[in-house]
Amino acid sequence: MFWQLMDDEFGAGYARSVATDQALSALGGQSADQALAAGHVPREVWQAVCEAMDVPPARRWGQETAPHARHGEAHR
Repeated sequence: MFWQLMDDEFGAGYARSVATDQALSALGGQSADQALAAGHVPREVWQAVCEAMDVPPARRWGQETAPHARHGEAHR
């Protein structure tokens, strides 16, 4: 799921660059790759990437799993 979210938001090529090169202050300055290798939960890493890269909240769920599609649809 982590890599799908990264690819959806940044494109496959740029996602790998972001994961390698972007220092994430929320994770002590580690890159996403370093944080994942160190055992951080992928959701925490994704949230740190979103914060660092200013991903709007509406896009933090990915293209196929927007909050309105995951919650509330069954209640209508």
